[in-house]
Order: sequence, then structure tokens, then C-alpha cells
Amino acid sequence: MVDKEKERDWDREMREVDKLLAKLPEADPTLGRGYPTGRPSQGGMPTARTTPAVSGGTRSVASTWVRLGLTLLLGVGMLMWPYSHVCGARLLFYGIGAGTLVVAGVWSAFTSWRHRQGFAHLLSILVIILGLVLVMGIVLPRIGYAGQQAVWFCPEPHK
Repeated sequence: MVDKEKERDWDREMREVDKLLAKLPEADPTLGRGYPTGRPSQGGMPTARTTPAVSGGTRSVASTWVRLGLTLLLGVGMLMWPYSHVCGARLLFYGIGAGTLVVAGVWSAFTSWRHRQGFAHLLSILVIILGLVLVMGIVLPRIGYAGQQAVWFCPEPHK
């Protein structure tokens, strides 16, 4: 009653499945089930890489902390800025320092994130916030937002 032509040839289909399974990468038993080994598979297809993208060697850890240390020194220096920065060129240099603090904080945050150093990343974010507060302390009074009006350029002395 069942037509022989409509009946599936299960042996042929299982051979095709076996061929496809043979092309899959082998799993490394030490890593657990289904993790690729990094070796080329029998089918010639490349497998996925299991090593981390960035190694966490002592050199990268040290370079992250050196960057963060320099950034923290700049932040302390900006908090203890010894000169008046009310207007003019002194305000410009103070603003450049505050902007540099933000950029250095972002730079150290990226490196600490890449090397998976949580405490360094937290300190970097705090330095970024400090730099943004310093920049806002320059900009907001001069655009009239802070309730007091400050000037960008120093007024000319009266003769």
C-alpha cells in the first residue's frame, strides 16, 4: 500500500548526516562539551579561537596602572591648581588641563576594561567624572546657566 518511490531511503540520508557531522570541529574534552579546540577540523574548516583576545600579562597590567597613575596625578594637580583661572589665557590653560584629564581618564578606562582590571576601571571612571565636573565649572558660569555670569576674556584695563 505504501508506494516504494515515496518511501524515504533512510540509509542514504544517515550517510549524508554522518558526512556533515564529520566536517564539524572536534570538541576538547578538557574544556567541556562543545568547545572548539582551535585545531583545524577534519573537514578543513577553521575552528573558533578559544584563547582570550588580549592576554593579561604583567606588562599589560603594569602599563594600565602607569596610565592610571599619571591620570590620577593630573587629577590631583588640577584640584590643586595654583593659579587664578578666572579669565583669559589662564582660563584657557586650565580648560586644556581639565579636557586632558577627561581624555586621560577615558584612555585609562579603556585599557583597564580591556585588561579586566575592575578597581582600575572604577578609578578611571571617577577621574572622568572629576574632569567633567571641572569642565562644567568652567563652561556653565560662562554660558549663564549657573546663575552667575562669568566672562571668557579678561576686561581691558581702564586708562
